[in-house]
Amino acid sequence: MYNRIADALRQQIVSGVLPPGAELPPEGELAVQWKSSRGPVRNALGALRAEGLIETTRGRPSRVLSRKARQAADVYIPFTRWAESFGRKPSARTEALGLRRADAVTAQALNVEPGTLIVDLTRLRMLDGVPTMLERTSFIEHVGRLLFEVDLDTVSITEYLASRGHRFSGVTHEIDAVAANDVDARMLEVELGSPILRLRRTSVDANGTAFEYSDDRYRSDIVRFTVDASGRQADGSHLIQPK
Repeated sequence: MYNRIADALRQQIVSGVLPPGAELPPEGELAVQWKSSRGPVRNALGALRAEGLIETTRGRPSRVLSRKARQAADVYIPFTRWAESFGRKPSARTEALGLRRADAVTAQALNVEPGTLIVDLTRLRMLDGVPTMLERTSFIEHVGRLLFEVDLDTVSITEYLASRGHRFSGVTHEIDAVAANDVDARMLEVELGSPILRLRRTSVDANGTAFEYSDDRYRSDIVRFTVDASGRQADGSHLIQPK
């Protein structure tokens, strides 16, 4: 029941029926509407709150937040699966795919010599048709050449490469904020120089060999990154000592 309630409210938020700032009906009213007890309603609101779609304050109605999608920075989830996990419709548009010689930065990330032949991909990723992320990804040559064999606008590259024997075993993320350049601004439909989030990702296989390096630019009004921390060191000791 709580999934049905959450799905219905989520659809109203995504479609704009409940715009940012709108107040949701009180729990009691939602319970009557769904012929349910307050428990499933409370669970549904909790799910929407965890997705960053609403905020709840004691003594006040739940309120729709601006539609920032939360992405965990401590794990790697393919864009398609990430979007689908909170009820958004993902899509892609390939802007460029081709061979080039690795520059110093890309060569270091992929652990190859500068000038080595690599495959470059530029794709625009969208949520519900809205430009959300511009990815610029480089692959070592024999992996990247597999991309010429598939329609990149309709597949998850992560899952496709895994099906071809190149599984993502480890990922390193580096996140910062940059000013949108000419290409970023045009593709993401933001103002030139406006702040956007940059996530640089290096992916390795089970042997620890780097095969993908990506420089992804996210619209900061749509996406935010989150990190879950245990507060413990790798050896199990406390990183943050309790008082």
